[in-house]
Amino acid sequence: MTALEPRDADVSPRIGPPVAAESEGVLGRTHRALSIGIVSVVLLIAFEATAVGTAMPVAARELRGIPLYAFAFSAYFTTSLFAMVLSGQWADRRGPLGPLAAGISSFAAGLLLSGTAGSMWMFIAGRAVQGLGGGLVIVALYVVIGRAYPERIRPAIMAAFAASWVIPSVVGPLASGTVTEHLGWRWVFVGIPVLIVFPLALALPAIRRMAAGPADGSTGAEPFDRRRIRLALGISVGAGLLQYAGQELNWFALVPAVVGTALLVPAVRGLLPPGTVRAARGLPAVVLLRGVAAGSFIAAESFVPLMLVTQRGLTPTMAGLSLAVGGGTWALGSYVQSRPRLEKHREPLMVAGMVLVAVSIAAAPTVLIQGVPVWIVAVAWAFGCFGMGMVIASTSVLLLKLSAPEEAGANSAALQISDGLSNVLLLAGGGAAFAALGGGALGAAAHGAGGGAGSHPGAFVAVFLPMAGVALAGAWVAARVRTR
Repeated sequence: MTALEPRDADVSPRIGPPVAAESEGVLGRTHRALSIGIVSVVLLIAFEATAVGTAMPVAARELRGIPLYAFAFSAYFTTSLFAMVLSGQWADRRGPLGPLAAGISSFAAGLLLSGTAGSMWMFIAGRAVQGLGGGLVIVALYVVIGRAYPERIRPAIMAAFAASWVIPSVVGPLASGTVTEHLGWRWVFVGIPVLIVFPLALALPAIRRMAAGPADGSTGAEPFDRRRIRLALGISVGAGLLQYAGQELNWFALVPAVVGTALLVPAVRGLLPPGTVRAARGLPAVVLLRGVAAGSFIAAESFVPLMLVTQRGLTPTMAGLSLAVGGGTWALGSYVQSRPRLEKHREPLMVAGMVLVAVSIAAAPTVLIQGVPVWIVAVAWAFGCFGMGMVIASTSVLLLKLSAPEEAGANSAALQISDGLSNVLLLAGGGAAFAALGGGALGAAAHGAGGGAGSHPGAFVAVFLPMAGVALAGAWVAARVRTR
């Protein structure tokens, strides 16, 4: 059961926003330490995403794992699916402090494992451990926002989350590319965990003070819903099997494909709101839109640095910087949706955002034509990120608005499951098409200008154009997020 407005009577005063905070902003005295702390956590995740994405082509080549390139991304999302459900249960029943601390620790451990890997499969295992941490953290943060911030300023903290991507988007690729070229890609992974200290020191005490404990304020915690945990395990294992089947591309792969589908279908039906698959109005459409937007964009973006390095001969630094401006436009899009006077126009803004995403993805592979300048990718991605900023922040705002306080964890988990599952499935589809058209042979072109010789441009086209179609379908879904 959902509610259009928070039911304050059901929430203990200890975990709700203080009365004095109703007139303050996100950096007012009441919320200052909490806002800086949780935004720093997002800053850490953002820096990891931009830095690791830049180093990934080099890591995959040196570990002889170009054919498994998509796995390095999807492994993160696959394990995060299970962690998201676990985090929602944990946060609703015992408070978000535990999953947040455990998630940050797991995130760091995964980075260290990948950074010291001796093979591509060990590298992928590290990404899987990292995904467990990321899934725990992101859902816990949504619960913190739902409990500690009044509805009036939630769009502002979501905009702050988006803004925290700006510096990593600019500095991350440059720093990662420089470190990769001069010290080696491993230092990109083993160096990031240093950033964990500040978020832990600042965020956890503030969360303990403002958002700790069960949602209903009771002293005893309810037991975990074992059925949902089993479904979460099923969705994670099922997604992993489908990803594996997509990479193998032989008749024997039908077995894991069938088993994966058998696990995935009932798990999706049990963990996502009824009506999500058919984009029912309201919360189901919000949850579906999150998956469509994030999945299509992330699946396409994962192949942009590889395309620029292997097809146009760019260095890892320059390939990463081609996406850097997107962090700023993403933050700008999120800022636009946070303006109070635009609240009544949220639905058309989301529709327009998805159209921008579709156009940007479709424009990216034009650089496969040697006469097209590579800066076209930077321009296209800037517009796409602006659209994503409006859409992603808006889905977060609408989810909390449509959720009762005691359901914030479960619904936030559903939102993130849609996000992560779509990433896995679309990366699996894109990775399978990439491998089928000879993408695994691209490693030889990874250095020097004219790296496109002997490569397979069609492998990239088979990734980008279908993702553009998925994003365009998201414009229709965005028109259904409002209840009538």
